[in-house]
Amino acid sequence: MPPYLAEPVPLFGPAFAADPHTTYARLRGYGPLAPVLLAEGVPAWLVTDYQAALALLRDPVTWSKDPRAWEATVPADCPVLPMIGYRPNVLFSDGEEHARYRSVITDSLAMVDLGQLRAEVLRVADLLIAQFSGVGEADLITQFTGPLPTMVFTRLFGLGEEYSPHMVAALAGMLEATGPEQATAAGAAFFACISDLVAAKSRLRGPDLASWYLDHPAGLSTEQVIQQVVLTLGAALEPTANLISNAVSVLLSDRAYYSSLANGSLAARSAIDEVLRREPPMANYGAHYVRQDTVFCGTYIRPDEPVLVSYAAVNAGIGGGPAGSSGGGAHLAWSAGPHACPAKQPAFLIATTAVERLTNALGDLQLAVPRAELPWRPGPFQRALAHLPVRFAPVIPN
Repeated sequence: MPPYLAEPVPLFGPAFAADPHTTYARLRGYGPLAPVLLAEGVPAWLVTDYQAALALLRDPVTWSKDPRAWEATVPADCPVLPMIGYRPNVLFSDGEEHARYRSVITDSLAMVDLGQLRAEVLRVADLLIAQFSGVGEADLITQFTGPLPTMVFTRLFGLGEEYSPHMVAALAGMLEATGPEQATAAGAAFFACISDLVAAKSRLRGPDLASWYLDHPAGLSTEQVIQQVVLTLGAALEPTANLISNAVSVLLSDRAYYSSLANGSLAARSAIDEVLRREPPMANYGAHYVRQDTVFCGTYIRPDEPVLVSYAAVNAGIGGGPAGSSGGGAHLAWSAGPHACPAKQPAFLIATTAVERLTNALGDLQLAVPRAELPWRPGPFQRALAHLPVRFAPVIPN
């Protein structure tokens, strides 16, 4: 059946969260493009083919990132607005405006000392591990993989670690899109936190990303700086946390794979890259809009119809498959084209360093339940565990 004649397939709910790959396999049956629902009453198109995704991501002439034509068709309390609604930032802009915003982010990230960043990740990892290593069990989501990137990135931006719990809660509310009230409140809380940070840095600079954004030659206004910080932190925190937890869960579910990592015969970098292909933390995102009525992959698309890329589906279609399967091929977990992730290098460094430290410190880690029984968080955009319970021999401090 042509996709435009099919009923949209929901990308939310417990069934999708538990087994999204079954849904992706069904969607690929429609061809490169399939109709989906991002929430009740919020239709979209989803690209599930690798070559089609590349064609879209690399074609800024046909495609725009500006969602305002779509926004005019949805209510103000649409639950996915906090994630794909317009903001004047690098993600939702095109052309010269996009290049200006992106230069601020890429130039500032280039000033981060990667050696110091790795040392900070190790410091935070050791601090977190010490809090549960003597117990013999832990939920790594709440005790390690969740707080670690938040503590690291907030420090990079010059934000006190006391803000970390509030930011984690706000981002979770935005991503899970369980209802318009929660989504709106979460978005407002996150924005308020960043506004306070930029106001403080406007008064007193520091050796941090927020200050570098403010001082960049592009000369962004305070409001524009706030928007870029909101975007950068939002795009870094949850995906990095999910990348670490997804990687650990996959490694612990395959003892031979985990043993090779722990013994040093397989680098953590390779393991993380494999997980990016199998379980990308941002599974469905990259909303695009045609600039004028267009036929794409045999389907008629209007400018007010969001077209998202399923990084998970396109990866699986080239051999990635669900976690636990084998196969090779490239992946698009970092996206591609002019809007490819600008924070790939620090995010990858944080994730690999965290996995290395955890597996070295607790070499006999085991999942407390089979991976198939692990609970996943709801939402159309992410692939994120709700809990990651583990067991290990308690480590007695010297």
